[in-house]
Amino acid sequence: MIGFDNDFFVPIMIFMIPIVAIIGGVSAGVVKMIGQQRLLELAQRERIAAIERGVDPAKLPPFPAQGGHDDIASMYMSPQHAARHRASHLMTGGLVTLAAGIGLGIMLGLITETSDKNVWSVGLIPGLVGVALIVSSRMVRRSADEPAGAPRA
Repeated sequence: MIGFDNDFFVPIMIFMIPIVAIIGGVSAGVVKMIGQQRLLELAQRERIAAIERGVDPAKLPPFPAQGGHDDIASMYMSPQHAARHRASHLMTGGLVTLAAGIGLGIMLGLITETSDKNVWSVGLIPGLVGVALIVSSRMVRRSADEPAGAPRA
């Protein structure tokens, strides 16, 4: 019977995890760029077809790139609606990250058997990232709620 040699298998797996993560992240970025380029191309074709049928170009929705949206789902939304959409996602991410940081800090504080009782402070890192996301959500939401021509204070 052939068995796994841990002296060979474990080091390979240790290095394969970050390699797969990096390749996956780069691949996801490339797929997203290709998808956005294809979407822009289809929007241009749709615009050309509408103009050929006699539709006034001023009544057509703006191109996805002109709206300044990174999210494909919000490309035809108004800028205020897209900002509210972005703010809700930032708030959700912030609350989840803050809860993870608090939970990590409590867990490390409870299971520590060493003389170092400050291990709980590791939870401050994701907790403060969550607070930063919540603050940025409020800032995006505030800018979305301002009237279009109102001066900023």
